[in-house]
Amino acid sequence: MATEVKVPVLPESVSDATIATWHKKAGDAVKRDENLVDLETDKVVLEVPSPVDGVLKEIKFAEGATVTSQQLLAIIEEGAAAAVGAPASAGTAPSSASTQPTAAVAEAPKAQASNPPPSAGTAITSTTTDLPPGARFTAIKEGINPADVEGTGRKGAVTKEDLINYASGKTAGVSGGARPEERVPMTRIRTRIAERLMQSKNSIAMLTSFNEVNLGKVMAMRKELGESFEKANGVKLGFMSFFAKAAANALQRHPVVNASVDGNDIIYHGYADISIAVSTDKGLVTPVLRNVERQSFADIEKGIGEYAKKARDGKLALEDLQGGTFTITNGGTFGSLMSTPIVNPPQSAILGMHAIKERAIVENGVVIAAPMMYIALSYDHRIIDGKDAVLFLVDIKNQLENPSRMLLGM
Repeated sequence: MATEVKVPVLPESVSDATIATWHKKAGDAVKRDENLVDLETDKVVLEVPSPVDGVLKEIKFAEGATVTSQQLLAIIEEGAAAAVGAPASAGTAPSSASTQPTAAVAEAPKAQASNPPPSAGTAITSTTTDLPPGARFTAIKEGINPADVEGTGRKGAVTKEDLINYASGKTAGVSGGARPEERVPMTRIRTRIAERLMQSKNSIAMLTSFNEVNLGKVMAMRKELGESFEKANGVKLGFMSFFAKAAANALQRHPVVNASVDGNDIIYHGYADISIAVSTDKGLVTPVLRNVERQSFADIEKGIGEYAKKARDGKLALEDLQGGTFTITNGGTFGSLMSTPIVNPPQSAILGMHAIKERAIVENGVVIAAPMMYIALSYDHRIIDGKDAVLFLVDIKNQLENPSRMLLGM
């Protein structure tokens, strides 16, 4: 019995998706709920699981193709057994063998026993097993030995583009090239990030204010209570929970920083839904912690940890990214000392954290060394005046330099 695998119903704000990676090829055995293919939208990556146990009989679209809701992606022969030693499908595109009945595929190894040894062009298939499906198909089709190609992918992996460039004689992806170049289309997520950044630049009168914070008391509290906190809550006490809680408290006292512009109206939000910037291989994403003003430090740390794991695994859902009223980003994890973060519309402000550096400061007339961080607030000057921005940053500074204020809601 043939079972159709279709593109899931895409969210209302997403019109189509791009096939990013096929995890199976035609002729492979699949299990119910096993991920078959990743679909990349301009916001998230969606996984399409197998609805049944069986054999992937036919793939309708190759990697890179654009598909829409409910389009047919593949056909699974339900309950069929995978053919042991069946010839590999031609990458992600359906081959003539993949459209034949499963019984015919199962007979293939017997017929191959009397065939002559494979030619030099096909012998390279033994070295392509570690390649992704699209690259494997290209290597076989073009008769390229991947060992001859210099990979430009992650950790030196050979990509489909490397193989295409090698086959066409371009320097990109060719081992030993003196001036290598490579032209690679933006991913859907990267394209969306670019659009959002240009939207912010062109639609917001953005300004950035700075301050500095002595994190000595925060670091002392983490050192003193960190172990007990982790035992009690099952999660480490990080810096982000201090900043998120301080921001949530400050947003309640400075509501215009938590507001957004809608035409000629200003919408004031009586809650702090804080977007936390998370870096992934595909770009920066900003999942949202809801009602941070009501959350404990443990709740915040658990929420951040869950989102970070989902982001790394590519499992963030669209609802995880929607609806934030304010953003926090931490360039300090990469060593940034100071930056001007870009506001994420329709939000009106973003707080930038940076690297902690021990610097000489004067305290009570005495020069001491203290762990200092520059903090930045970029904001929409159409509705947030400089005074509001500065007072907001001072509020953040006062809370972090006196962490007990946060516990008392001061």
